[in-house]
Amino acid sequence: MEVRSCRSCRRLFNYLGGPPLCPACRDELEKTFFTVKEYIRNNPHATIRDVADANEVSVNQIQQWVREERLQFSSDSGVALQCEKCGAKIYTGRYCDKCKAGLANGLTKAFSDDKKHAEPKKKEKDGNKMRFLKK
Repeated sequence: MEVRSCRSCRRLFNYLGGPPLCPACRDELEKTFFTVKEYIRNNPHATIRDVADANEVSVNQIQQWVREERLQFSSDSGVALQCEKCGAKIYTGRYCDKCKAGLANGLTKAFSDDKKHAEPKKKEKDGNKMRFLKK
C-alpha cells in the first residue's frame, strides 16, 4: 500500500487507486456530484457556469464528470462538448457515437489480427531443415 497526501485536505491516507483523495473527501465529492446531478435534472436549460455557481463546484469538475459520462446535459441546454476525434457536437463523454464505433471496430480488428499472428505455424517435413553438402 502506498501512503499519499490528499489533494483536497492534505491529510495522509492509504492510496488504493483513482483520484488522490482521502475517503472523507471522496465521500464529500460524491455528495456534491449527486447535488449537481439533481440540479441539472431540475434545471435542464442551465449552463455549466450556472451549475457551477449554484452548487459551489468548479467548472473543471463538472466537465470531468461529463467526460466520464456520469453527467449529461440535454440538447436544449446549449451546453455541448466536442468529440475529441472529429469535433462533432456531443453532450456527454469524449467521443461521438460514430467515433466510438470506429474505435471499437479498430480494437476488435487489432485483437483478431494479433490472434492470427500468435498461432504457431505448422512445420513442414524436411522443408525447413538445413542441409550440408558432402565433399
